[in-house]
Amino acid sequence: MSETFWIVIGFAGQLLFTSRFLVQWLASERRRESVVPVAFWWLSLAGGLTLLTYALYRQDPVFIMGQGMGIFIYLRNLMLLSRSAKEKTACQ
Repeated sequence: MSETFWIVIGFAGQLLFTSRFLVQWLASERRRESVVPVAFWWLSLAGGLTLLTYALYRQDPVFIMGQGMGIFIYLRNLMLLSRSAKEKTACQ
């Protein structure tokens, strides 16, 4: 694949990853308190996976390790949120 394609992949991942902060900020402003919406974790995961793909292409071990570790954290938060939602539904 061309170098331009990989540059686009890298920027797309960075855009996804950065957009999570915009989502978090807007959600917090709406509620007038600090909030971390579920979309934050989904954007983290999507951006992290895209950036990991780009890092693997670049063969950058520092970038690979950084993104790879984050992916586990994002997945774990999504799992915890899913479990919490199921428990709330079961209690109702």
